[in-house]
Amino acid sequence: MTNDTPSRHVRSLLDAPAQHRSELGSITRLTADDFPLLRGLSIKRLVLAPGSIREPHWHANADEIGYCLAGDVLVSILDNADVFSSFTISAGQMFTIGSGSLHHIENIGDGEAEIVVAFSHERPEDFSLHAAFGTMTDAVLGNTYDLESSAFAPLTRDTGSADIVARSGPAVVPDTAGFGNPHKFDVEGQNPPLSYPFAHVKLARSQFWPALENLSMYSLTIEEEGMREPHWHPRTAEMGYVHKGRARMSVLDPDGTVDTYLLGPGDVYFIPKAYPHRIEVVGDDEIHFLIFFDQPTPGDIGYRASVSAFSRPVLAATFGVTVDELPEFPFTPIDPLLVARRNPVDPVG
Repeated sequence: MTNDTPSRHVRSLLDAPAQHRSELGSITRLTADDFPLLRGLSIKRLVLAPGSIREPHWHANADEIGYCLAGDVLVSILDNADVFSSFTISAGQMFTIGSGSLHHIENIGDGEAEIVVAFSHERPEDFSLHAAFGTMTDAVLGNTYDLESSAFAPLTRDTGSADIVARSGPAVVPDTAGFGNPHKFDVEGQNPPLSYPFAHVKLARSQFWPALENLSMYSLTIEEEGMREPHWHPRTAEMGYVHKGRARMSVLDPDGTVDTYLLGPGDVYFIPKAYPHRIEVVGDDEIHFLIFFDQPTPGDIGYRASVSAFSRPVLAATFGVTVDELPEFPFTPIDPLLVARRNPVDPVG
């Protein structure tokens, strides 16, 4: 299957249903309602105009991990009654927020801010601080804050959510907002743990970012001469966002069908647990993928290690050839993750 026929594994996040769209910014999202294959993961793209705020809110059933593609934002998180964080994030940096934690995201820069956010549930549930206040009467709020109930009369009161609101005046950024924080991770500032002449991978997983509990992310860059080795994740689903470049992916479904499709900027793909797949560059430019996983440290089984696990007679019987007809597979105890392209690209189409 190619992009001429819609793939059940792919959707565009740029053209996805809008949770919010206005002069203040936009939120587009892909959940299981619009992308039925999703399980344990979903994704949103948040765009904030200068001075705009993703209003204080929380997610009742999902952890959150965000990657800043552009701009400068302030993130504030109240984890519980006495644990508070406020820190800045810029392009190439990430944040993580636990389920139920109250947080906001505020554009404090002069340009547009763009953030891709993954969630640990296929249908994340949102609550806003605005809606929470709208639930309570003036008298209840007055008692809560030891104020007269009339003090709350000027507030707009309903249980809806604006999603994105406009700031009045300059941003209030704490002097300490530039410090490191357990919720924050500079993934693009990392020395790539996996680096080749044709590709590199930077890893936002619990090994490097201990705050992660249910999610992780790989920042994958592959040049024209490289390829992501065919592989599968034994206990991990994969959801990728294409930041730039053009790629081709193939995935094997349990019914024996092979879904091969092209990916471009803004596309999101989803691979269920243990489905074999591969990624290769099909254009002249490098690709950059943000690959999210539903585990803090994803596992991986590649094709190279797979054949090293069995004797040549077992492999010959498996592929229906004689031992002499088998390729001379290199012994590979540890999968390389990325491999060089030795052969021409198969025709696209």
